[in-house]
Amino acid sequence: MRPGMWRLARSLRQGGSSWQLCGAAVVRLTVAAGSPAPNGSPGRWYEWLAQSIPVHWAEDGLVALQAAAGLPWWAAIVCGGALLRSAVTLPLAAHQGRLLAKLENLQPEIKKLAEQLRYEVSVRGRQLGWSEKVARFHFKKNLRRIITELYIRDNCHPFKATLLVWVQIPMWVCVSLALRNCSVGALDSEVQEQFSTGGTLWFTDLTAPDSTWIMPVSLGLLNLLIVEIFASQKLEASRFQKLATNFLRVLSVVMVPVAATVPSSMALYWLSSSFMGLCHNLLLRSPTVRRLCCIPRTKSDSDTPYRDIVAALTTKYSFKK
Repeated sequence: MRPGMWRLARSLRQGGSSWQLCGAAVVRLTVAAGSPAPNGSPGRWYEWLAQSIPVHWAEDGLVALQAAAGLPWWAAIVCGGALLRSAVTLPLAAHQGRLLAKLENLQPEIKKLAEQLRYEVSVRGRQLGWSEKVARFHFKKNLRRIITELYIRDNCHPFKATLLVWVQIPMWVCVSLALRNCSVGALDSEVQEQFSTGGTLWFTDLTAPDSTWIMPVSLGLLNLLIVEIFASQKLEASRFQKLATNFLRVLSVVMVPVAATVPSSMALYWLSSSFMGLCHNLLLRSPTVRRLCCIPRTKSDSDTPYRDIVAALTTKYSFKK
């Protein structure tokens, strides 16, 4: 078996929408100064990325959405994030759920075949006088072949479960950079002027960072909640999954000061995107929704997923002995 691929696939499910935070480093370098790169450095890779075609497509899409809906910019940003999440990442998340359920259901069969193969290799090794090293080599080689055949049979190779990440992160980065361009005037001075008065409540200026830290702190807490919900699943976590969970926890905290230094438009998009990601992930835990999405039932599935989440979080963070 290829344990690395299986652990990666399961950790993607555990991480939920927090995987989009991996693109934060790219955006951080681009927006820390709140303005384009200084003269004499037009070749800087992140400025090239900010002026790339996908980012311009995202800019055009945002402007078209705001003009068509007639919404203030803050509402257009929230609606745009919700629309992308619902139209693009939600179907991919459902597809990922089907693949991961198939992979989980394959584990008992893989375990049984592995035990049978180990016995056959042991018998064959004694007949041919194989050393322990040679026997181990043949066991692993044949087990990989058997597992690959099972993946092909059920059409559930673990790498296919990473499709959500390869779509979600680039999309998140492109929209973030598009909002950065709108905020610093790299797109159009008129759009920048609209952004400067297109906010609401305490963040009326979408081109300025949120000085109150309300959105950055809310973003950090929301992402931590996402990580903790999926870390609370009653599954035996591997060492890789534990490391991935701790990494996402640290990244969620790091995102707080990052979100406090970027324009409010970006922090608002990150917050609304994470909120929609949490809602969709919780939605896909519903037994009814999982049946509608044709996600096979697994041993780890629960008939009361939301009650289990509350109970797990309460138990984990309760100060009572």
